[in-house]
Amino acid sequence: MATVTLINNETNQKFDFDIIECTRGPKAVNFSKLFETTGIFSYDPGYGSTAGCESTISYIDGKKGELLYKGHKIEDLVKKYKFSDVCKLLISSELPSNEQESLAFDLELRHRSFLHEGLINLFSALPDGAHPMATLSSAVSVLSTLYYDHKDMEDEDDYQTMARRIIAKIPTMVAFCYRNAVGAPFIYPDVKRSYVENFLYMLRAYPHQRLKQTLNGEEEITPLEVEALDKIFTLHADHGQNASTTTVRNVASTGVHPYAAISAGISALWGPAHGGANEKVLKQLNEIGDVKNVDKFIERVKDKNDPFRLMGFGHRVYKNYDPRARVLKSLKDELDKKGIKMDTHLSEIAQKVEEVALSDDYFIQRNLYPNVDFYSGIILSALKIPTHLFTPIFVIGRMPGWCAQLLEHIKNPHARITRPRQVYIGK
Repeated sequence: MATVTLINNETNQKFDFDIIECTRGPKAVNFSKLFETTGIFSYDPGYGSTAGCESTISYIDGKKGELLYKGHKIEDLVKKYKFSDVCKLLISSELPSNEQESLAFDLELRHRSFLHEGLINLFSALPDGAHPMATLSSAVSVLSTLYYDHKDMEDEDDYQTMARRIIAKIPTMVAFCYRNAVGAPFIYPDVKRSYVENFLYMLRAYPHQRLKQTLNGEEEITPLEVEALDKIFTLHADHGQNASTTTVRNVASTGVHPYAAISAGISALWGPAHGGANEKVLKQLNEIGDVKNVDKFIERVKDKNDPFRLMGFGHRVYKNYDPRARVLKSLKDELDKKGIKMDTHLSEIAQKVEEVALSDDYFIQRNLYPNVDFYSGIILSALKIPTHLFTPIFVIGRMPGWCAQLLEHIKNPHARITRPRQVYIGK
């Protein structure tokens, strides 16, 4: 096995550390025994050069702009499979082998989508106007009291039940969070509708309404809307060791109930530097206001004395075009042609921002390309999703990834409680 030698110039001591060969991407140096061996530890703020786990779930090649789930390219999964199929892939490592198997999994999720009546009482106890992410994190935490048996899972059946249960219930919970926030009556799931269609139904329907048409004769939920939202969920399903996923793993490492760990992940995702970014992109496009103002705002980005930051551009990992952003850009254009009209004003501003930025040396030299948040907000708005629900939509999409990551950690017999060191600079 290849090694790396660390030399302490003060003592002239040499220490060898094994190099780990990864199946994809750069090699890693095994520094797990660095402190025990040398008496010193590494300093890596933000953990940008540190791997905290081994994983088989998703892989990102930042230089190539490539994303894979379980070895499958994201572009292929979006094109060939439904989101519920991708859920099955992430939590069980297998895609449905045929249409019947795909439908059976989707049907299982539909039947698990109903909420415990005790949980529903929680929503009425929270104030109207509460942000859905705050409510959602609280509601998922309550799930740990209703399904306490998941605290001690013993076999694959237990693991799958835990994951499928929360994947099934999270769209219902998001819909209830929204309706509670606006003071509207709750709409229960309809098992005749698919996983994604059910979510739109619970957002839009009125009590006792079973018609598929609104008063003006238009379809209440169109297949094109369902397909578009399905693709958005798939694009968000997993993304390596990002802040919220790492939070889920870190909290799970203490042996806590899995739903408590996921609740913590939801709180981590809420931040504007993470899952809340698409909401910020939309606000910023409105702030720019007009195509003719784009150049002025681009100049503000380049002014080091101006705190203005262009949202939806650049990524901690990608140094190329985010493959999810590329899919979303094509999806936006396709939906516009097929009848789901984008906000023309905002779409034109976004197009101009991308055009100017990608031809500007400042952005080129810094590898600043559109990321997944840049176009997702425009599409979600066209799907009649309220802005404050953008991040909860992200939660629905990311749930199978969080479950897969959590299970991978729990099943690892060598996993340890997360305990980073610190560089102490106090008195």
